[in-house]
Amino acid sequence: MSSQGEHWLQKRFGTEKRANTFYENQMLDHLSPAMQDFLLKQEMMFLATSDRQGNCDMSFRAGKPGFIHIINKKNVIYPEYRGNGVLASLGNMLENPHIGMLFIDFFTHRIGLHINGTAGIIEDEALTRCIPRPIALHLQQTVEKQVEAWVLVKIDEAYIHCSKNIPLLKKVEPAVQANQMSTASGDFFGTKMYKQQMT
Repeated sequence: MSSQGEHWLQKRFGTEKRANTFYENQMLDHLSPAMQDFLLKQEMMFLATSDRQGNCDMSFRAGKPGFIHIINKKNVIYPEYRGNGVLASLGNMLENPHIGMLFIDFFTHRIGLHINGTAGIIEDEALTRCIPRPIALHLQQTVEKQVEAWVLVKIDEAYIHCSKNIPLLKKVEPAVQANQMSTASGDFFGTKMYKQQMT
């Protein structure tokens, strides 16, 4: 759903014609078959949320291809795996269900897919009551990590992110880390010691 702000700026900067062409040709309120095919191949996404005051948070999610599960063209669902216990993204969704997801194919097509929508949090034991039972059972049987909850997203907007400025990357085997303890403990930046030194 386009905002009043973007329409005001389109008029201010004279981009209304270009914007309208994009709206008409590229924006959907659901996933097209081509978008669904693209989504099933993705292994990562960038997740944008905000609390009720509009304070924003950006996070990253990853999994095997298809970790974002398509229920139908209007709804997708993904698992929130056990993490650091902060639950920042889920907490924001509880206050403000509007979210943005960006999927980028860095390895083949250098193209992205935006999905904006409304999120609902589903606890694992309630999954079979909230989505079709066969789908729920399949998800629970195939997930490989400990799931804190599931996020069901009703799609409001789906549109392309063009390839301009998207780098072409190559997958490689993970390098041996010089500091295994630091990276494994989630303290790559040494923040714990830094904060201790500040006191």
